[in-house]
Amino acid sequence: MKTKIVFCLLSFVSCLKTNAQCAMCRAVLESEEGQTAAQGINDGIVYLMAIPYILVAGISYFIYRKFYKVDSKLKK
Repeated sequence: MKTKIVFCLLSFVSCLKTNAQCAMCRAVLESEEGQTAAQGINDGIVYLMAIPYILVAGISYFIYRKFYKVDSKLKK
């Protein structure tokens, strides 16, 4: 039951639209007419934020697999 609740909360949070801009970027880009540069800056910030998480997840996965393979060899 606990797992289902956590899954529902995480899926709800992941579908929210977020705006990741610092105060200085927002102040400069809000004065622009077209808002295309603001969207580009926002996408760039989200891209830069996601890369470290992806790297850490990948490294963690490989470490987990390495230890899991060692444990399975010892059990046999």
